[in-house]
Amino acid sequence: MNEHELLLKRINLLEYHQKLLVKLLNNPNLEFYKLIIEYGITEQEIDKFYYLCNELSMKLDEQKAEGYVYFHPLFAKFSASLPTKMKIEDVIKACLLQKLYEPLFQEFEKYLK
Repeated sequence: MNEHELLLKRINLLEYHQKLLVKLLNNPNLEFYKLIIEYGITEQEIDKFYYLCNELSMKLDEQKAEGYVYFHPLFAKFSASLPTKMKIEDVIKACLLQKLYEPLFQEFEKYLK
């Protein structure tokens, strides 16, 4: 990657974080957005994160409907797919505080204990 491309990536990251900061001004309780900025996560990484959460939420609903009560395989997939900079405990807590994918993260929270 040349210097120009690297600079462009950094500008895009800053613009994305700036958008999140504006949202935080209106609502300082958006804990997950704080984590994104703190860990320097890119918009592309977060898009993948949301896609994964949607997929896992659907699987959780399907499995609950089929009578499953053990969801560790979903937790393991989530854990393995997180951006390496992020700590799973922080992500789960922040998403619950921000009310993102609540049923999913309420289940995942059980595996932190």
